Amino acid sequence: MVGFVRFAPSPRHVELAPGRELSAMARGRARRVLLAVDPTDQELEAALEALDPDLIQLHGAETPDRVRAIGHVAGRPVVKAIGVAEAADLDRIAIYRGLVDGVLLDAKPPRQATRPGGHGATFDWRILDGYGSAPALDPGPWTMLSGGLTATNVAEAIAVTRLDAVDVSSGVETRPGEKDAALITAFVEAARAAFALAPASRRDA
Repeated sequence: MVGFVRFAPSPRHVELAPGRELSAMARGRARRVLLAVDPTDQELEAALEALDPDLIQLHGAETPDRVRAIGHVAGRPVVKAIGVAEAADLDRIAIYRGLVDGVLLDAKPPRQATRPGGHGATFDWRILDGYGSAPALDPGPWTMLSGGLTATNVAEAIAVTRLDAVDVSSGVETRPGEKDAALITAFVEAARAAFALAPASRRDA
C-alpha cells in the first residue's frame, strides 16, 4: 500500500494535483490509501475524485456515525486509526465494530501535538497481548500496527504483536516529509522476512 496524506499541518501533506499524478503512477502496482483527518464531505469528495484511492484511512476524532457516513460517501473500505498509549485505549476499538474494514493501532501523539501521527514514537507493544483472542476488541478483517517503526525494530514488532500488517512513515525518512528509497527498501525487506518467520496472527491462533 502507498498512502496519500491529506492534512495540511502535516509535512507529508499531498496537494491534489501532484497527488493525482502519483496515484495514477501507483494504480495497479499498489493499493492507494487516502489518509484523512476529520474530512468534510467537500474535502472527501475532492480527494476521492483526484486520487481515486482503494481505501480510506481515518486519523481524526471521527465518531461512529461519521465513519459510517464517510464509508457511504466513499464507497470504499475504511480503516480507523486508534491512538494507543495504554491498554484502556483499546476499548475504543469496540465502538467501530461493524463500521470499518480494519483498524490501525498507532502511538498516541504527544499532548501538544498538532497532528495525530507521524511522530516517530512507539508504544508498549505488550499491551496487545491476547488482542486477537478477545472478541470485544475484534474490529474486522485485519489490524495494522503503526508508530515509530523502522527497519531495525519492525521484526521485533511483528514477533511481539503478531498483527496482520505494518505501517511506516517517519521511519523511512531523512527528514519529515522526505522519503528515502534505501530506507524504504530496507524496511520492506525486514518486514517481509519477519512475516515469513512469524507464527500465525493472533486472529488465526
